[in-house]
Amino acid sequence: MTYLNPTLITFVFYIIAMIAIGLYAYRATSNFDEYILGGRSLGSVVTALSAGASDMSGWLLMGLPGAIYLSGLSEAWIAVGLIIGAWLNWLLVAGRLRAHTEYQNNALTLPDYFTSRFSDRKRILRVLSALVILVFFAIYCASGMVAGARLFESLFGWNYTTALMIGAMATILYVCIGGFLAISWTDTFQAGLMIFALLLTPIITFLALGDNSQQVSVILESARPHASSMLEGLSTVAIISSLAWGLGYFGQPHILVRFMAADSVKIIPAARRIGMTWMILCLGGAMAAGYIGIAYFTVNPALNSVVNQNPETVFMELTKILFNPWIAGIILAAILAAIMSTLSCQLLVCSTTLTEDLYKSFLRKNASQKELIWVGRGMVLVIALVAISLAIKPNSKVLGLVAYAWAGFGAAFGPLIILSLFWKRMTLNGAIVGMVVGAVTVIVWKNYMGDTGLYEIIPGFILATLSIIIVSLLDKAPSEDVVHRFEMAKAEYQKEMAEMKK
Repeated sequence: MTYLNPTLITFVFYIIAMIAIGLYAYRATSNFDEYILGGRSLGSVVTALSAGASDMSGWLLMGLPGAIYLSGLSEAWIAVGLIIGAWLNWLLVAGRLRAHTEYQNNALTLPDYFTSRFSDRKRILRVLSALVILVFFAIYCASGMVAGARLFESLFGWNYTTALMIGAMATILYVCIGGFLAISWTDTFQAGLMIFALLLTPIITFLALGDNSQQVSVILESARPHASSMLEGLSTVAIISSLAWGLGYFGQPHILVRFMAADSVKIIPAARRIGMTWMILCLGGAMAAGYIGIAYFTVNPALNSVVNQNPETVFMELTKILFNPWIAGIILAAILAAIMSTLSCQLLVCSTTLTEDLYKSFLRKNASQKELIWVGRGMVLVIALVAISLAIKPNSKVLGLVAYAWAGFGAAFGPLIILSLFWKRMTLNGAIVGMVVGAVTVIVWKNYMGDTGLYEIIPGFILATLSIIIVSLLDKAPSEDVVHRFEMAKAEYQKEMAEMKK
């Protein structure tokens, strides 16, 4: 029976474990600060792995291996761009954002940070940034729910609606119960599961080739003549556009919030080393699975019908074919882990935006900590219901927006984050104009200039940066209070980094 197969049993135990972690985190959460930012208590390992797991969605185990299987290493440029972007984000943004958010009235969210950083008394930045987060993340959450539903549908033969509801409810439960700590701890567990699956699968696939393992290059050349070339069929614009995915990291709220929650600036360098090692190994494993998968299914043509119909199933098919059903269940749970880790943090970011930046700021300034926690949990359900309503029709046009939601965040928030951390002359008007220009450019470019082949984050990021600089220089200088807080945060960051080097 389907309901007694080892993979399903493994998935059930996995989901129960995630909910148990949520219950444990519930006992460690006593106030709203802890619910939405973990009380700024994350160590280097949890900071690093939770940031990585929340970043890498089902794309890591499905989209990337499938792209490599279909087109070869020419699809690897996005991975290269992501590695460079993530490293620069850790190096330039992580520690500084941790210091600045604490000095900016202990900002708990990005809209909160922007408001305090520029003394936005009219709260224009808070509303604009909250709207950007809610619109793009509602769509992102819907995409994650679709991916989870498709996974359950493919593995267990459930109908789409049932699969959608079960996958969504599992994530909603531990987010509602445990908040940020639950997400961070489960992400750490999920990151371990993902790297285990991504390193083991290509190794076992290579060994399964037996005598043919010595002739992988020959087999690849006969099956995909240009599979080993990173340049075949690509223009300069295509390569630049792929590398530009790395720019998106500077503006992703669900990743930046991990930096804000770190225990201190001092743990960031260690977290960077852990996080980048994890990321490089995972991306390498995903590409290896797709690459060696070409050779495996060429040697075993009787097994390749499913993969040829949908290349994104290459990782799943290799796992089901090569592993004991119980081990396969654990490895396939890594796909669910990738989906749930990203979806959970997106739900919480949306929830905290509604609670902290809208409910508390505009409706209930004196709300108690207990009230805010329960409102936050309610907002998780609200956002989840919106996402489910979008995901009920997985082919709906709105889900196509996910293709440039990454670019939208990168262009709207990226230049704003970087310049706010490095340039004390930046002004409120510069921030507002830059955010609007970045978001609008991405949307306009995608819809009206898509035939150029240039990824929309590039013009969006450039124009947003120029807008911030030009408007800030034309504007009157920031107040002494704004400059003072900036200098205090900068001095604290430099002090902690100097102490760490002693």
